[in-house]
Amino acid sequence: MAKLVYSAITSLDGYIEDEDGRFDWAAPDAEVHAFVNQLERPIGTYLYGRRMYETMVYWETATDHSPVSQEYAGIWRAADKVVYSRTLPTVMSARTRIWRTFEPDAIQMLKESSAADLSIGGPELSAQALSAGLVDEIHLFLNPVIVGGGKRALPDHFKTSLTLLDEHHFQSGVVHLHYTVNNPEL
Repeated sequence: MAKLVYSAITSLDGYIEDEDGRFDWAAPDAEVHAFVNQLERPIGTYLYGRRMYETMVYWETATDHSPVSQEYAGIWRAADKVVYSRTLPTVMSARTRIWRTFEPDAIQMLKESSAADLSIGGPELSAQALSAGLVDEIHLFLNPVIVGGGKRALPDHFKTSLTLLDEHHFQSGVVHLHYTVNNPEL
């Protein structure tokens, strides 16, 4: 059975964007980006909320010519995408479909039928999957910045125990933490 993996680039205080919706402080350098590429390579399907999809669709036509960016664009384009949205009229990328509602049973069936792992992106969608007990692993990239508020990477009022599988420190001060989710509630 495929795993459902939640990955997020966060501030040290746990936000994926600040109170003004900015996340420019989270742009990975080449070392972090190459590490992310290795993590993303086995992903066969990305599950996104609308806003995360609208951010990530950049990779469909990315013109950044750095080797790590071009590598990531190829990884992203090769994977299937599912966008959860009640309002998005159409998709802007290949291999992409829209699901109008979040249904835990549908994701469970996707996990059971997939030959490759799935990744879930966007804090609201990920919160639903975490609450439904669907997320198997969490990857957090903690950036050496405190933004003081904004959109949280992990949901409030959600409890679970985690087991640390790996950690990695980057020269930029970013720290990667890789956990397995033990149970949805303590």
